[in-house]
Order: sequence, then structure tokens, then C-alpha cells
Amino acid sequence: MSEYLRNVVTLEYYPEKCVGCGMCAIVCPHAVMAMDNGKARVDDRDSCMECGACSKNCPVEAIWVRAGVGCANAVINTALGRDASSCCCVIEPEPPRPHHSR
Repeated sequence: MSEYLRNVVTLEYYPEKCVGCGMCAIVCPHAVMAMDNGKARVDDRDSCMECGACSKNCPVEAIWVRAGVGCANAVINTALGRDASSCCCVIEPEPPRPHHSR
């Protein structure tokens, strides 16, 4: 998979909220999320293109990401003839971050 921008991904995962449905792993086009013992885990953070599919499909808001940033990268790379990544997101207004106490 393509690495987009190392250590700048906006992906936030709250494992305490995860119910283990696996939707994040199913919908992620870059295998960023994986299942491990009935819970999701971030498997390859730097491959996240921030499409937002995981957060949009999580029924309990265990994942948050600022969708759209990685899609621009995918479009630019494709236009330049580099790794032909695809963008599966629909740009919508950014959702508020879920409130979590730490």
C-alpha cells in the first residue's frame, strides 16, 4: 500500500468504545484497520488516506478522522502517473469530534 504522509494522519481511534463489529476493517481501502481478538486495531496508520470510510461506518463513533485530505493526495498522485490510488470518499462538512474523557 502507499504511504501518504508519515506521522501526520488525523485518525483517532478509541478502543474503549469499539464493539468489534469489524466495519472499519471491511470498508478501509488501504487495510489501515484490522481485527484482533474481537476488537479493531490500527494496523498501518501511515497508509491511511483519510477517506473517512471507517469513521462514517463505525456505529459507536470509536473512530474519528478529518476526511478528504488523503483523497487530494490520491488524485494528485494519479494525475502525475504515480501509484494509482483511488479515492472512495465523499467530501462532507467535517463532523465534530466525539467527546471522550481521558
